[in-house]
Amino acid sequence: MKALVGNINRYALHDGPGIRTTVFFKGCTLHCPWCHNPELISPEPEVAFYPERCITCGDCLAVCPQEAIRMQSEDRVDRKRCTGCGLCAESCPSGALARVGREYELEELIEILLRDRMFYKMSGGGVTLSGGEPTQQLLFISALLNRLRHEGIHTTLETNGLFFYEQFAAACLDYLDLIFFDLKFADSAQHQKVLGCCNRVIWENLSSLLTKRAQDVIVRIPMIPGYTATHENIDRIGRFLRQQKAQYYSLLPYNPYGLAKAAAVSMTPDQTLPEQAMDQSELLPWQEFFYGMALVTP
Repeated sequence: MKALVGNINRYALHDGPGIRTTVFFKGCTLHCPWCHNPELISPEPEVAFYPERCITCGDCLAVCPQEAIRMQSEDRVDRKRCTGCGLCAESCPSGALARVGREYELEELIEILLRDRMFYKMSGGGVTLSGGEPTQQLLFISALLNRLRHEGIHTTLETNGLFFYEQFAAACLDYLDLIFFDLKFADSAQHQKVLGCCNRVIWENLSSLLTKRAQDVIVRIPMIPGYTATHENIDRIGRFLRQQKAQYYSLLPYNPYGLAKAAAVSMTPDQTLPEQAMDQSELLPWQEFFYGMALVTP
């Protein structure tokens, strides 16, 4: 059993309680313009190019079997030819090219995650599955979570909520201690227009989770200028969460961190998004829409 993983971040402090190891799975069902990890949207391995690191040595050109390197191009990689094999990245002396996505066997990943068992125990931490969207590789994460549960490791899932609930519940729910569930838009048409699908399944899944495990679900709302951070949208989300008796919520301040990463995999960054990050203090006025629920700070 294998899974395609984009990155493994050890000693993470913001993906759940305590010191954690976060596994970023590759592949996502949504296409958020503000995504922090746009290099993980594609479900296939790919090569990222960071032009500021390039020394134009040409080593990548010599090793590419698909002739996908374009030395005079700003993108450097011809995406139509590139198969994501990563030979160019292996030969790059400056790190200007990097392969995004590597397959891991279950046992190999378990061994890596258990290396920091002592840190988990001392800090009340554990392992977080993120992405991309982890539930896109449901059978693998089910087996992974099962093993971690038997090892006594605290488990957390970060999800966009777009999955088949019955399958997800049967495969994963009993092995999860905490779920971060993202909500973006209340309006389905807007969700479809911006993110590529309607939100009906997402809201139904959240309702089901809150009915069953409200104490273990933290609903996260990314506050994106020009998109989600509007009075109407946040008001509707707040009313829905109160109706569903949600206990915890978190407001995620906008950060342009992902824009440069999008360019690295030849995605066109959204030019309407601001270049400046949102300050935590800017979130204070929005908290009034979530009265009755406990705020969890990222």
